[in-house]
Amino acid sequence: MGGTPGRMKNFAHLLMDELDYKLPVGSEISEITSYRFSMYKVGPVLSISHGMGVPSIGILLHEIIKLLYHAKAKNPVIIRIGTSGGIGIEPGTVVISDSAVDGLGNNFYEVAVLGKKVRRPAVFNKELIDEIKSCVDPKNPYETITGTTMCANDFYEGQGRLDGAICDHSESDKLNYLINLKGRVVNIEMEATVFAALTHRTGIKAAIVCVTFVDRLLGDQLTSTKEQMEDWQKRPQKLVAAYIKRSLGKSY
Repeated sequence: MGGTPGRMKNFAHLLMDELDYKLPVGSEISEITSYRFSMYKVGPVLSISHGMGVPSIGILLHEIIKLLYHAKAKNPVIIRIGTSGGIGIEPGTVVISDSAVDGLGNNFYEVAVLGKKVRRPAVFNKELIDEIKSCVDPKNPYETITGTTMCANDFYEGQGRLDGAICDHSESDKLNYLINLKGRVVNIEMEATVFAALTHRTGIKAAIVCVTFVDRLLGDQLTSTKEQMEDWQKRPQKLVAAYIKRSLGKSY
């Protein structure tokens, strides 16, 4: 899973290359569905866009988990690939999330069900994290680390940014907040808690692999070139593709 349709189409093509997966002559990879989310299939792998934020990916996860159940899929693995903002780490660093917290530091996902608060632990599968980490190419000119990911419910105020339409805090307020997070959180995105909670609740092995585009301690705006960012966002894709290739062997 990844945020945008374009990213997941690119990932599907990457998988075809990595798995040497051949389509029938005269055919090309196409969307299975494109109503709210885009979905592609390469052998036993689904490549799906999940949109932006907790509500969007939460809806998709419910639907995909039901789909996997009715398809009688055995031991599925769900991995989110994407981008994030780093805290005190070099832009371009790949982060494999080993824990997820919300904007208040809670290690759970809270949802109102029938007028009552339901809290579900946001837990990732350690075995899967280790397996993905073992696929890192030691020749990579960038770091791949594990750490806690903060899931914000908003791109602007929820992440302490200064560039939204509304901002009632100062630069020093933001820096104090981020400095306090450093050492406890390595990156910020907007899907981790519900992703971890729903997959853990349903017993599905899951992980998140994101690249960082910016060090939030140094600013809110992206300063890298378009070419750099295009290269960076391929990094999680390549790592996850390597994991999939190793896991499948020749079974596909």
